[in-house]
Amino acid sequence: TCVDLQLQTCSDASYNQTTFPTLLEHRSRAAVESSSEYILLSVLHHLLEGQCNPDLRLLGCAVLVPRCEGGRARRPCRHVCEALRDACQPAFDAIDMAWPYFLDCGRYFVGQEEGCYNPLEKLRVEPEVKLIGNIHGNEVAGREMLIYLAQYLCSEYLLGSARIQRLLNTTRGAGYNGWTSGRQNAQNLDLNRNFPDLTSEYYRLVSARNMRSGRIAIPQHYWWGKVAPETKAIMKWMRTIPFVLSASLHGGDLVVSYPFDFSKHPQEEKMFSPTPDEKMFKLLAKAYADVHPMMMDKSENRCGGNFLKKGSVINGADWYSFTGGMSDFNYLHSNCFEITVELGCVKFPAEEALYTIWQHNKEPLLNFVEMVHRGIKGVVMDKFGKPVKNARILVKGIRHDITTAPDGDYWRLLPPGSHIVIAQAPGYAKVIKKVTIPARMKSAGRVDFILQPLRIGPKTEPEEPSQEALGARRQPAAGGSKPWWWSYFTSLGQHQPRWLLKY
Repeated sequence: TCVDLQLQTCSDASYNQTTFPTLLEHRSRAAVESSSEYILLSVLHHLLEGQCNPDLRLLGCAVLVPRCEGGRARRPCRHVCEALRDACQPAFDAIDMAWPYFLDCGRYFVGQEEGCYNPLEKLRVEPEVKLIGNIHGNEVAGREMLIYLAQYLCSEYLLGSARIQRLLNTTRGAGYNGWTSGRQNAQNLDLNRNFPDLTSEYYRLVSARNMRSGRIAIPQHYWWGKVAPETKAIMKWMRTIPFVLSASLHGGDLVVSYPFDFSKHPQEEKMFSPTPDEKMFKLLAKAYADVHPMMMDKSENRCGGNFLKKGSVINGADWYSFTGGMSDFNYLHSNCFEITVELGCVKFPAEEALYTIWQHNKEPLLNFVEMVHRGIKGVVMDKFGKPVKNARILVKGIRHDITTAPDGDYWRLLPPGSHIVIAQAPGYAKVIKKVTIPARMKSAGRVDFILQPLRIGPKTEPEEPSQEALGARRQPAAGGSKPWWWSYFTSLGQHQPRWLLKY
């Protein structure tokens, strides 16, 4: 029989019903709450100083109070347990604690063929991708490519394509289509010139303060002008969803361009004007162009042949400079990296040409979307495991920061190489980590940060131990005495968890 799950430590589990007796033979909620296993889960984030939290706690809950469906207990997946054990074993070794017996991956967990489930499913950090077509009403190929792409993804997913299933299971996508009879909208506005000009503000701030760029606010005077309803809708969309990667599909040429689109010297109509993320933007552009058969055609007489020497990719302002562009706005007002794809010289292709255009762009679109997994992702939490929203993620040597979403999660696109990454937020001490991004990667590296509060004002309470003292506390107990963390369990008497002792 399934009963409601009413345990504080497991209140955020991905299910809300359990059953008794449990896998550990506890026959009631009271028996679970008084058990050493439950007490361990409730203090684990303190003992491990936030590491592997809340993953280990939720994994333990899946055994301690198993998920119940149809009157039967379901067991969690063995591969999830094994992955977490490999990642978290060093944290247990550091405090001289044995791996908990009830997290024995071979005993209490089962394989996928036995109908297991992933208790950490809700913790997956999935990036959001958006694709925009037809922002210029007379450049219609982009709209058609998004329809083809949606149909292809759905059919391949149902047919069991491993690539597409992985892509859709690890990425969230969204699309937007515009439509008018000409380049402008119904108000006679060019939507790709209608966004706030934050690039000029960026150049001003950089020259004045040598600042790091992040989310630049929309100036108040922007709203005094004529703002298209479509522009407002896209900006609202961007505020609602923390997009990581984006492509805007256009027509009129055959090339991929990337920010900045506005020249750092306003009078210059053509001038190379890179963002701080020039390397990453060039990788994103090449991810599209390098697998596009027509962009790689070596004939200079073809559509887009004048970009052949540049590999069919170009910095936007080096092509031609303009203000109010959507790609620059994405970069300077959100965490999103957007490129512009010119799909061909014919803005309004004939119906019979659309399938050929789709065949040329299918692999580039898929390859580009998969680039969202290049870099790092993770969650920024405080020492109690609560998410820290609007924390800043800085990368040394790249003067552009991103911020965490309301759930404390973030995604940072990064080129291959070693990077120093810093997480910081008001009221917390910053945390610094070194990461290495390989040349090839199928999934972004998971890098979580646990922020400790800053000590402010007179210290009226006993000082918390320093990092040196903490390291000393972590050393194995001498002379056979119990380790420091044993005091958490002394009240349990004969039910003390001796299975946590290594000796």
